[in-house]
Amino acid sequence: MLSTYQIRQIEKVLFEVGDFQCEHQTKVNPIQIEEKSLNQLVSYVDIESEKKLVKELKKITPSAGFLTEEKTTLEKNPELYWIIDPLDGTTNYLFGHSKFAISIALYACEKPVYANVFVPQDHEMFSATPQGAFLNNTSIQISKRNKWSDTLIATGFPYYNFDEMKSYLQLLEKLMRETKGIRRMGSAAIDLAYTACGRFDAFYELNLSPWDVAGGAYIVQQAGGIVTDFNAKNQFVFGNSILASNVILHQKILSIIQQKFS
Repeated sequence: MLSTYQIRQIEKVLFEVGDFQCEHQTKVNPIQIEEKSLNQLVSYVDIESEKKLVKELKKITPSAGFLTEEKTTLEKNPELYWIIDPLDGTTNYLFGHSKFAISIALYACEKPVYANVFVPQDHEMFSATPQGAFLNNTSIQISKRNKWSDTLIATGFPYYNFDEMKSYLQLLEKLMRETKGIRRMGSAAIDLAYTACGRFDAFYELNLSPWDVAGGAYIVQQAGGIVTDFNAKNQFVFGNSILASNVILHQKILSIIQQKFS
């Protein structure tokens, strides 16, 4: 779908936006931060990053439309469009943490054909094409761990919708007791990228948006992993839940999740 030249141009844009984010991380004034909704923060860095991404990706793929978190463009094309999170992990970013990412995915005829999760502070470029998944242009694969007690699981905590808190806490307790541990990076895009390269064995979360997961989910799939919603369906990008893991563990984790969220 994309030529090697186009991919290199896309990566160049991501590097430029990442440099902008790193340069401005300590410059954001509290009065420049808005709360879009409960615990959902945005700053001029999010907005300017998105504008830059849209402008440059439009040059590379002129016919593409966009689905973006900050809604800086209304251009649509259901046959070919980018799903963009210009700064996943905004709260981390604004509090001076390094775990934030740029996440993009290109959809053609409702299927992903390219994705990228770039972590600027770590200089890590995760990507996926029809040929596979990569970290800084080196092929990556999902973990092969199959012993439940040896697994490391990633998740995200509820931060605005607390309706299912009891089930969440019950699930956390079970996983804490039975696995090597639970991690919460504060960026679903990074959680998924880390799952794709085997740093995590699985990632699950509720109440995410398409731009949070579209890029990372495709990278997991192209790394040999499986991604579903909590109902074992494929509504994880435009639905309400996501579980990503290796094929060996997926059914076990899914059955535990379904027990707690039934």
